[in-house]
Amino acid sequence: MSGAGDVFRPCVVVPVYDHEGAIAATLAQLRPHGLPCYLVDDGSHAPCARELDRLAAEQRDWLQLIRLPVNSGKGAAVMAGFERAAADGYSHALQFDADGQHNAGDVPRLLALAAAHPDALVTGIPLYDASVPKSRLYGRYVTHAWVWINTLSLRIKDSMLGFRVYPLAATLRVWRTQHVGRRMDFDTEIMVRLFWDGIDVLSLPTRVTYPSDGVSHFDVLRDNLRISRMHARLFVGMLWRAPRLLWRKLGGA
Repeated sequence: MSGAGDVFRPCVVVPVYDHEGAIAATLAQLRPHGLPCYLVDDGSHAPCARELDRLAAEQRDWLQLIRLPVNSGKGAAVMAGFERAAADGYSHALQFDADGQHNAGDVPRLLALAAAHPDALVTGIPLYDASVPKSRLYGRYVTHAWVWINTLSLRIKDSMLGFRVYPLAATLRVWRTQHVGRRMDFDTEIMVRLFWDGIDVLSLPTRVTYPSDGVSHFDVLRDNLRISRMHARLFVGMLWRAPRLLWRKLGGA
């Protein structure tokens, strides 16, 4: 685990799957912040793959393209970027989705909080505008309730927004030693398991706009089933961790 005296060396990781219409604008918003960027192609189809090749060739001064041979899921793509970033000596990684929904103007705020608390996971709390689908908005509250149950805490305000700064050493340790979902269940499960491992979660509000290219890869049936299984899996994990989580909540650790 990183410590307060360690060098804070962040980068950004952007997982991409068939977002050829939005990715150039997303990167244009990120570039002014001066972070090296790992662009992870999660087995995109040819139009997106060509666009990623073009961007990586034109902007090789700050972009590195990582390509997964087949679509493996958002979590697998994010963690492939994290593995490469850690191997290259980065201490923290900003996760930023490719579809244009996040407010890159808040990147400095998240990085500043992460630099001040390098052992914590720093995450955005979404402030939605009118573009958010109501079904997605209401569905989030079900996950919020399950996360509060499975952590025995209200510390995690939102577990679904993919706009975060991760401490890489702790995150890779959890990824390598525990079950973490590879697809739409990733964002919530990695956060809960990091919390279980003693990683604090710090939050900042950030504006969210749904997405600029109109592409959503959320499969209503399969992903809702996947998320339901995740909540059940985490509930079982919470039960045997409950004494330690309650002790922590009461200030014993």
